[in-house]
Amino acid sequence: MKIPALRSKIGDWTYYVTTLTFEQVSQNISKVDDHLHKSESLKELIQRSVTSNYLSIKEYIVKQPELFFNALVLAVYDNYPDWSEIEVTYDNGETYQLGLLDFPSNHKIFPLDGQHRVEGIRAALAENPSLGNQQIAAIFVGHKNDEAGMQRSRRLFSTLNRYAKPVTMDDIIALDEDDSIAIVTRELLENFNLFTNKRVTKNKNKAIHDSDKVSFTSIITLYDCNYELLKLFRRKRRNEHPNAERDNKTLKEYLKFRPIDDELNLFNEFCFNFWSVFSAEFTVIGDYLSNETIAPATIFRNSENGGNLLFRPVGLLPMVQAAIEIHKREKVSFQEIFRKLNEINLTLNISPWPQVIWNNYEHTMIMNNQGLTKLFLIYLYSPTLIRSFELATIKLKYAAAIAYQGDIDDVLNDI
Repeated sequence: MKIPALRSKIGDWTYYVTTLTFEQVSQNISKVDDHLHKSESLKELIQRSVTSNYLSIKEYIVKQPELFFNALVLAVYDNYPDWSEIEVTYDNGETYQLGLLDFPSNHKIFPLDGQHRVEGIRAALAENPSLGNQQIAAIFVGHKNDEAGMQRSRRLFSTLNRYAKPVTMDDIIALDEDDSIAIVTRELLENFNLFTNKRVTKNKNKAIHDSDKVSFTSIITLYDCNYELLKLFRRKRRNEHPNAERDNKTLKEYLKFRPIDDELNLFNEFCFNFWSVFSAEFTVIGDYLSNETIAPATIFRNSENGGNLLFRPVGLLPMVQAAIEIHKREKVSFQEIFRKLNEINLTLNISPWPQVIWNNYEHTMIMNNQGLTKLFLIYLYSPTLIRSFELATIKLKYAAAIAYQGDIDDVLNDI
């Protein structure tokens, strides 16, 4: 195998940058097995690091025409390839960095970074051999199969994998063109009144500090709410198209590939309609939107009485989840649901919210009772919608939250 390459150096590593076809990757790159450890147990640990995630990469390769990968980092040992320089002159200068890598027949190559991509490529070719001419960038480094060489390669292996950061939720929301939720969330941020301007904070976490007197919610919370809406949207789609392949995919798989425009437009419309009804039926949202001061969220989120449940991320998401669950159980419109939920007192220092979502003593939010908050909203909407096991859960968790000393069956009497 002879391939053109660019030779370069960083630190004490000399490396070669080139491209390989998927066919070359499949045929010439082995798994990480005995290359980094001699111990059978440690070999097994390395082998187990290749998880079933490679199957997702296989699906991406097979089904995404715009696929792209970053470079594989590959170690070579046993007859390291010969390097033949090619002199290149340009602008009165010259370089010997370009050349050919010539691999002998008994070379061994294994991935220091990209083992899942290698296995995904191999699996994709097994399903569709015509992908063999696709090319991926590759970086070759040298490896010696002795103790010092193994230690050096293990250090590079761990460095490349330890410091590789996963894509953040911020990046997904801002940039992902396949994730339906991210696409629609961007549309809402740009075109829906409740979420435009500075009404959605760009914090890297869900919580909003009490000092933020402007925002309605956080961008990650909005994404999470739209995630719940997508689940409902897909449920409705499955009922209408029970045999549609895409509608029957898991949500995780569904989000990896951009839907056709018609489907995306339908989900976009579904979300806009939901939030339109939400904005119209909740009085506090109308009050917030009509407040033209520089601090419109002050009375709805503060450290005195906590403000309003809707203006806290740990309250808004359970509200959306509760509304969806009521919609599924009662088969009524969101307009009717929100109109009735609007009658519930959502001020956080009013029962049942103290010690459930708002710490009345320390004047801080309680973050770990979102499930209980959702059940309470359904219960307050209509006790008849609550299932017996859910009612038992409400009583048990509420009694624990408020340190109730009486008969647990009476714990909800004063709500």
